[in-house]
Amino acid sequence: MNQHEDRQQGFPAQQQQPPGLTDQMRPRPDHGEESYRGSGKLTGRRALITGGDSGIGRAVAIAFAREGADVAIGCLPAEQEDAEQTASWVRRAGREAVILPGDLVDAETCTRLVEDTVSALGGLDIVVNNAGFHLTRDGAGTLEGLDPEVVDRVLRTNIWATLWVIRAALPHLERGSVIINTSSIQAYQPAGVLLDYAATKAAINSITVNLAEHLGPRGIRVNAVAPGPIWTPLQPATRGPEEIAEFGSGTPLGRAGQPAEVAPAFVFLASQSTASYVSGSIVGVTGGKGTL
Repeated sequence: MNQHEDRQQGFPAQQQQPPGLTDQMRPRPDHGEESYRGSGKLTGRRALITGGDSGIGRAVAIAFAREGADVAIGCLPAEQEDAEQTASWVRRAGREAVILPGDLVDAETCTRLVEDTVSALGGLDIVVNNAGFHLTRDGAGTLEGLDPEVVDRVLRTNIWATLWVIRAALPHLERGSVIINTSSIQAYQPAGVLLDYAATKAAINSITVNLAEHLGPRGIRVNAVAPGPIWTPLQPATRGPEEIAEFGSGTPLGRAGQPAEVAPAFVFLASQSTASYVSGSIVGVTGGKGTL
C-alpha cells in the first residue's frame, strides 16, 4: 500500500490566521522528510523557490536538495519559523540554503529576491514560482463576498509576483535553465468559493504556455504543476473549520494529497535527464480530478 493511501478523509476542524504555520497543523503535513530519496538529478543546480518555507514549497526544497541542488527559500517575514525548518532539511542533505524574507506583492521586492539569490548561491538555474494566496473563509471567495483589498492581494501574489520574479531572473538564466510555475486544479474545475484564486491560476497556465513559446529559442524550459487539494498551512489559514473537516474528500481518490506527493512532479520538470523536451506543459497532481 502507498504510504499515503491510509490517510483519513478530511481533517480535524481547525483554523489559523494567515499565512499559517506548519507546527500548528493537525496532523502535520508530510513533506518527504523521511521518504524522499534523491538520485543526483539536480547536482550543482541553484534553485529559487518562492513560498518555499512550508507546504509544497518545503517538499520541493527537500526534494531538490536531495537531488543535489542549492536552494534559496523565499517566504513572508511571518513565515520565518517555517523557513528555518525547511532550511535545516536542505542543509542536512549537504546543500546550501538561504532564507530570503519579503512580501512579493511589489515588483521591487521580487527583483531584490532574485538578486539576493544570485548573490548568495552564485547564480540561478531553476525558478519555482510557488507563492500563492486565497481566502474562502466567510464567503470571501464568492462574487458577493469579494473584498477589493483581498482580491488585490490574490492578484499581486499569484500573478504579478510570477511575472516580476521571472522578469528579474531572465538576465541570470542560461541555456538549460528551467522555470516552473504552480497552477491548480482550480484553473480547470473552478469552485464558486474561489472565484479570484481560480482566475489567477488560469492566468498562470496562459503565462506558462506563452513563456515556453517565447523562451524556447533561448533554451529555457517553462512548465507548471497543477496540484489538487493539498494539505498545507494555507488551508487552515484561509478556510473555515467546517471546510477543513471535508477538505479533499471530493476527489476521486477520496482524500487530500500531501506535499510529498507533489514534489516529484517539480523534480521531473526541473531535471534535464527526465524532461529535456518538456516545455509548455502543465502537469496535474490532482487526486484524480481532470485537467482537460
